[in-house]
Amino acid sequence: MLKVEKYLTLLKNSLEKSAPALEEKDKERFYKIINSDNPKFSSYGLKVPEIEKIAREFQKNHQLSFEEAIEVFKELIGSNVHDEKFVGLFLLKRFNKEFTASTIELFHDTYIKYCDTWALCDSTVIRVIGPFLGKKGNEKLARKTVEMWSESENFWIRRASLVILIKLILIKKSFEEKWVFAIIEKMLYSSEDYIQKGVGWLLKTCSNYDPDVVFKYLMNNKATLPRLILRYASEKMSREKRNEI
Repeated sequence: MLKVEKYLTLLKNSLEKSAPALEEKDKERFYKIINSDNPKFSSYGLKVPEIEKIAREFQKNHQLSFEEAIEVFKELIGSNVHDEKFVGLFLLKRFNKEFTASTIELFHDTYIKYCDTWALCDSTVIRVIGPFLGKKGNEKLARKTVEMWSESENFWIRRASLVILIKLILIKKSFEEKWVFAIIEKMLYSSEDYIQKGVGWLLKTCSNYDPDVVFKYLMNNKATLPRLILRYASEKMSREKRNEI
């Protein structure tokens, strides 16, 4: 435990020392883009690659165990500091070969409490959870995760289920039509912008692999689909098709 406390102090110090000197207008712009739902949100303004580099070098210098990385992650994910959440995530990512179903449960349980931005939600899925679930042999776990998370009362977990599905489709370069549309139907009438944008992003991704199926779906449902979903979903289609929709 003392070792973990030491690691936490060192990581926080590394982030603070690496922080860029932001003018107030730059800070305000960054906060507006991130749009956290945490009233105590703060950030040093570090870019994601910079935070990942800090995590990578820290692991290289200190050789944490998987168990220690989990403990560090559990502490940092609860931070109000954006960069601290990310460095905990990227430290845990260093151990992705040791991930199991229990690791996915850990993400679920901690993100219900502490996920506060689209950036954390999406980066976690695209860069960490998604690649693990997309590995050969993890098909059942991936499907179970998407199904369970899509039923969550927490909208960040629901958005994460959509982004997991997007990552799986990008990995396989194909999609299971009935399953994708069944997941989408659960989300269609959500009032949260991030859910609607996630649905649109999912449909846009599917259109890379079977544009006719997606176009037909949008045309059949354009009278009831929220405009935000239609706009995102049709972004890569021709102007003629967008106009039809």
